[in-house]
Amino acid sequence: MRRLTAAEPPRSPTSMTDLLAPLVLFAILAPATLAAAAVPPDAMQEPRVRAPDLVGREWLNTDRPLASWKDDLAGHVVLLDFWTYCCINCMHVLPDLERLEKDFAAEPFQVIGVHSNKFEQEGEAENIRQAILRYGIRHPVVVDEDHRIWNGFAVRAWPTLMLVDAEGKVVGGVSGEGHYELLKGVIQRTLDEQREAGVLAEKPLRTTLERAPEMALRYPGKVVAHAGALFIADSSHHRVLEVDPASGAIRRAFGSGEPGLADGADDAVQFRNPQGMAVIGGALFVADTDNHALRRVDLKSGAVSTVAGNGAQARPFPEAGPGLATALNSPWDLVADGQLLHVAMAGSHQLWTFDTASGKLAELAGSGRENIVDGPAADAQLAQPSGLALVGRRLYFADSEVSAIRYLDLDAAEVGTLVGTGLFDFGDRDGASTSALLQHPLGVAAWKDSLLVADTYNNKVKRLPADGSRSESLLGTGAEGLSEDELTFWEPGGLAVDGDTLYVADTNHHRIVAVDLLTKKWRVVLGGPRR
Repeated sequence: MRRLTAAEPPRSPTSMTDLLAPLVLFAILAPATLAAAAVPPDAMQEPRVRAPDLVGREWLNTDRPLASWKDDLAGHVVLLDFWTYCCINCMHVLPDLERLEKDFAAEPFQVIGVHSNKFEQEGEAENIRQAILRYGIRHPVVVDEDHRIWNGFAVRAWPTLMLVDAEGKVVGGVSGEGHYELLKGVIQRTLDEQREAGVLAEKPLRTTLERAPEMALRYPGKVVAHAGALFIADSSHHRVLEVDPASGAIRRAFGSGEPGLADGADDAVQFRNPQGMAVIGGALFVADTDNHALRRVDLKSGAVSTVAGNGAQARPFPEAGPGLATALNSPWDLVADGQLLHVAMAGSHQLWTFDTASGKLAELAGSGRENIVDGPAADAQLAQPSGLALVGRRLYFADSEVSAIRYLDLDAAEVGTLVGTGLFDFGDRDGASTSALLQHPLGVAAWKDSLLVADTYNNKVKRLPADGSRSESLLGTGAEGLSEDELTFWEPGGLAVDGDTLYVADTNHHRIVAVDLLTKKWRVVLGGPRR
């Protein structure tokens, strides 16, 4: 084990959770399996090191800064969550943080998010604010400009959790996900010790959280066009909509709007952050991302059933077999292939296939290690695949954490890459695929002989020939603000093509936009911020 000391040099982020350096104080993390083993209490290091103050550019989701351990946080045990909003592992930590906040709601205990960005887009405070609202985060977040706080705590990977005691001294930390029980035990022990020492505050902190305005759509993630209907994943309203693509009128809503996992019909149905969708026969299949499940909507009766997943997250990987007996890991997008449903399993960095006839799941590609490595499907390394498009026997996917567009040859079982080179290689550069750069793309769709890409963090839609020879900006200025004259996007997440019409889930603008790909004329189908 290592202890933080003032002599340690500052360090910049060098890895995601699968490439962890040994930052461990009260747990030992095995990077390949994300498994942790607790250190016995008598092995905890003493004396504790004083924590650096939380000096950041801006504080969000709170009515005041909470930077000083001496003044703002004195007497409170604090759990720091070092995160970046692109990271699927960081998303997986949020439910555990919410549980801990409820467990210790009556105690002088506080969770504080430290947003230390990976991508350039994630460094902007307003973008972080949108992520806080989208994910329903209920604790203060400090914008860690230039990774000052990150370096002060010698953090090396996302996510990392650090516990600081009521006197502003570091108890310990752990990287990765799946540490709820460990954290709960250490927090309780720290509270007990410090209550006995008489250094705890009398009551919890109270801060004012930011609230999102009411909107027709709330952070729509994906969109699908089929047989004269538009299906929209109204993700942060936890529902799926069937919409008239011409008028924007909502024909049907599937889901009560409250997060949960419940089958049935009408208002009894619940989803939790649904994303990708695909139609097979008379059914709409939905990647119910935060429920780690695949759901089936009978388009005639409107009844919803679960066909894969059991509501628990697979750690680290799903296992092949009957769908309802298999835990999934953040399925993010779907594409139909006959009776097969190909799944972008973002949480385990893999592609899977669900057979809708047999109800069985099978691995398709990806070793589960997070990186960009081509080759045989089973050995290839993917990085949070989040968008799918099937063209012939090639399954294209947006591999978001490596800012890449890649493909799986379904016949040869080989993975290749069109654009993208590494976990930390990103930008906004058009041109030959060998030098082109994207920034965290989340969606891909086929049109004629091209691929259209939701270049999410560049706020654009880009076009690649199917051979991937070059990349060019097609739609969007790169600016985030709305304009009546120019088409702008703000972190678009999903694309769907119907003939020569492109539908874009313009996520942070809370709207669906239709674009005539021949004339570039556009219109808002549904949604948009309230003015």
